[in-house]
Amino acid sequence: YEAIKQQYRPEVPEYFNFARDVLDRWTGVEKEGKKSKNPALWWVDGAGEEVRWSFEELGVLSRKVANVLSDACSLQRGDRVILILPRIPEWWLVNVACMRTGTVLIPGTQQLTAKDILHRLQKSKAKCIITDDSVAPAVDSVGAECQSLKFKLLVSEGHREGWLNFKDLLKNAPSDHHCVTTKCQDPMAIYFTSGTTGSPKMAEHSHSSYGIGLTVSGRYWLDLTSSDIFWNTSDTGWAKSAWSSIFSPWIQGACVFVHKMPHFDPSIVFETLSRFPITVFCSPPTAYRMFAQHKLSSYTFKSLRHCVSAGEPINPDVMEEWKAQTGLDIHEGYGQTETVLICGNFKGMKIKPGSMGKPSPGYDVKIIDENSNILPPGKEGDIAIRVKPKRSLFLFTCYADDPEKTEATIRGDFYVTGDRGIMDEDGYFWFVGRADDIINSAGYRIGPFEVESALVEHPAVVESAVVSSPDPIRGEVVKAFVVLTSDYASHDPEKMMKELQDHVKKVTAPYKYPRKMEFVQQLPKTVSGKIRRNELRQKEWRK
Repeated sequence: YEAIKQQYRPEVPEYFNFARDVLDRWTGVEKEGKKSKNPALWWVDGAGEEVRWSFEELGVLSRKVANVLSDACSLQRGDRVILILPRIPEWWLVNVACMRTGTVLIPGTQQLTAKDILHRLQKSKAKCIITDDSVAPAVDSVGAECQSLKFKLLVSEGHREGWLNFKDLLKNAPSDHHCVTTKCQDPMAIYFTSGTTGSPKMAEHSHSSYGIGLTVSGRYWLDLTSSDIFWNTSDTGWAKSAWSSIFSPWIQGACVFVHKMPHFDPSIVFETLSRFPITVFCSPPTAYRMFAQHKLSSYTFKSLRHCVSAGEPINPDVMEEWKAQTGLDIHEGYGQTETVLICGNFKGMKIKPGSMGKPSPGYDVKIIDENSNILPPGKEGDIAIRVKPKRSLFLFTCYADDPEKTEATIRGDFYVTGDRGIMDEDGYFWFVGRADDIINSAGYRIGPFEVESALVEHPAVVESAVVSSPDPIRGEVVKAFVVLTSDYASHDPEKMMKELQDHVKKVTAPYKYPRKMEFVQQLPKTVSGKIRRNELRQKEWRK
């Protein structure tokens, strides 16, 4: 770890573009025969279909997509593009094409509802949306309310009125495209956060923040080289997909392995790790918890050498069970949409089960109190990153179009993550909890505000408070405390709960619905009338 800290001296040039300066450079290395024969992208659908692209092929196809964006859609640099696709090869092409054109990518999960999509389109003022047949109807239902939206691209074999067909345009697009010149701090992408005290914020990242900042993940946490085949199971809608399915592996020239897997299935994961020469694997703790409940004796992961996990804390007993069955440690890492890797269990480090590891060499990470004083080992406080006198270029640039919320993240000389933690005597960091009430269920971060807003839209609900509740599989799930109106107070509780759950699934993304519900007469509140969610949460976790 000390050697890594000494070695890590990233250069940030004035001009940087990941497509040109990293991907096209690997194409050159490939052509010179100085790289293993691994593809850049290896995609399988589980039913016999496979796609393998070299860095050269990725370059050719992404230039064609860049021409689709620039010509067919008349997009200019700085224009915003919303991308909502499952794990299909086109998702990767659009990511790279946006870099080549200087357009700003905004990914979204396929679980977004029409209401979620409307919010994102209106707030981002995106000019273009790219999606498939499953999401297009939701876009059409709200499109008329989005004045900025000019182009809709459909990734489909079929056609739809009012939409351009992506595959037709790709087939006919020229493959020569001159990559725009971007400064390292020019905007590259916007990721919507989970939304705790209000609607999700737009975290803007520059070309260098992920494009150079994630070198530390690829090289030291994921331990990747150009000979590795790396599989990350993240949903394409989250920043973790950018971290581990684009930047970290391709910085190292590694192969990005993708399984389409529409629904997470442990047996498909085991079969895939057995059948394909995957060397490095990343999945959230929820997945490892599911894996730990299976006997793996009938599977042999003959190529697998390194496993990592991120997104929420991982239980020590799950780590022990995985090691007992596979012989491999799980290297936990910690970061946020707004950052790159903040802490990690890096290669060569002693792993303390339950710890997030030590600070990334890219950041100066401290535990601070409410007055920005650095706390000694063993004292709980806010996990923070020093940003003064010099702010790291590997942090988000701002919350786009929201200077007040951007400024609110700074306390004294620090960027405050909103998470609570402790550093021990050996410099290892331990996660205590979230200062902001976010619920982390099966790797999905859920803000209580959105679920509470959905519940209140139902005529039966006066008000509600949403908190996390412990769950053996998902780690935690959404629980709603609900105050009913007098007209509904005498209704059958089981039927009422089912009705409200179905309502939430319709109003917001289905994964956010409350799996547990308790009907109460009133909610605990502060003197100023604010709901005391922490009191309800503590009650849940004390049970």
